[in-house]
Amino acid sequence: MKTPSKLFSIGDQITGPDHPPIVIAELSANHNGSLETALKTIEMAKKAGADAVKLQTYTPDTLTIDHDGPDFTISGGLWDGYSLYQLYKEAQTPWDWHPALFEKGRELGITVFSTPFDETAVDFLEELDCPIYKVASFEAADLELVKKIAATGKPVIVSTGMLSPEEIDELVECALKFGSGELALLHCVSAYPASIEGTNLATIPHMATRHGTVIGLSDHTLGTVVSVAAVARGATIIEKHVTLSRSDGGVDSAFSLEPEELAKLVEDCRSSWLAMGNIHEGRQEEASENVVFRRSLYAVKDIKKDDLLTSENIRSIRPGYGLPPKHIKQVIGQWATSDISRGTPVTWELVKEKN
Repeated sequence: MKTPSKLFSIGDQITGPDHPPIVIAELSANHNGSLETALKTIEMAKKAGADAVKLQTYTPDTLTIDHDGPDFTISGGLWDGYSLYQLYKEAQTPWDWHPALFEKGRELGITVFSTPFDETAVDFLEELDCPIYKVASFEAADLELVKKIAATGKPVIVSTGMLSPEEIDELVECALKFGSGELALLHCVSAYPASIEGTNLATIPHMATRHGTVIGLSDHTLGTVVSVAAVARGATIIEKHVTLSRSDGGVDSAFSLEPEELAKLVEDCRSSWLAMGNIHEGRQEEASENVVFRRSLYAVKDIKKDDLLTSENIRSIRPGYGLPPKHIKQVIGQWATSDISRGTPVTWELVKEKN
């Protein structure tokens, strides 16, 4: 089995532990059946600063069968009452749109790639020279599909939200055995929307240690705070659903980001990464000029030569030009070597030991 790469490339962008995070805008079903809306969403993602746009490539017939029995009907949540077939028929991105969507990405300079949901979708996307593949968490236990995707030799991203730890191990083994070694695992809570308290971002560094791959987050929570926090925990890929407007409706719109929110997500994720920096305990270099505003020992009353130094005439105050406050007990009870004006920093030259 290959050793997983510590880096992951999306187009011209490279990410990994020592690189800025990559933000993927998930189009999903938020085109609402309009190619024009899909194209405008790619334009929006580019303008907002996202690094890539992800599509989904399936038909309702490649995902399920047209059946209204209880096994095939959703109960509860955003899609309550839908049959699986109805949901996927409404949400699909028509395959004949894909060439135009990939071309729009090339025109704008933003990477467009997709999640294939069966082997025929992989073959179709290969004809379009799809540069990266994503495996959805609900398909990630289908190791034959994972093998087919990995065998393209393209970088592979996998959401792990529906897998057990043992299934993640099997997935990683399969993807590395048949693929290029360029593998990213996304921590994911496959609930729509997901709760903040159930996200468990502490899993991210654990996954990085356990699997040795690039780790990211597929974020289904509302807002952007979880994604930004994930970057601070080591996530180097952030995937988030986007929409031109939640008011447009659509099956995924309720937990998707609007344009201004996506732009804020991109900015804040990169700021979060910059803020991690390196291990540096204590005073930072950029704060060094402010050291003068620390406390130090000062004369707070006029003191005559040979006067006793007491807590009444010597105190620890700001600024920091005098002796450090830790010397206060060594100074109190000693004598002044000369006249000391109120507001003078105390130095050892002004102190003599009591006879």
